[in-house]
Amino acid sequence: MNAQPNTAPPPVSAGVIPCLSVSDANAAAVFYAKAFAGEVLNKIPADDGKRLIHCHMRINGGSFIFNDCFPEYGHPLKDHQGYVLHLQVDDVDAVWKRAVDAGCTVAMPLERQFWGDRYGQVVDPFGVRWAMGSAA
Repeated sequence: MNAQPNTAPPPVSAGVIPCLSVSDANAAAVFYAKAFAGEVLNKIPADDGKRLIHCHMRINGGSFIFNDCFPEYGHPLKDHQGYVLHLQVDDVDAVWKRAVDAGCTVAMPLERQFWGDRYGQVVDPFGVRWAMGSAA
């Protein structure tokens, strides 16, 4: 896995940056663009020309990094569990509809919660759980 980018990648935003392994990073990039209006900032293919060793996207103003699994290097695919990626947005109904229409499965219906937000959770086709909330 010694692929090198052709140009300097854009900087990753500060703070804690999610970095996940998924079953098909190229398909995930296409899906995240459709479902969450994600923008691909940098993609680095693996030597096999099929998998990605790095994909940097911006979603809702924040960086999100993911790659394919590489079991031959000790990084097999594992079920996603124990975390939720949260999107705090102005119009949660529009973002929710876009994600569900793109193929996310509802895990927790979008409803007004005790803390005041309209909030719900979906699971994408790659097994990643996403939460969405809006104060409006």
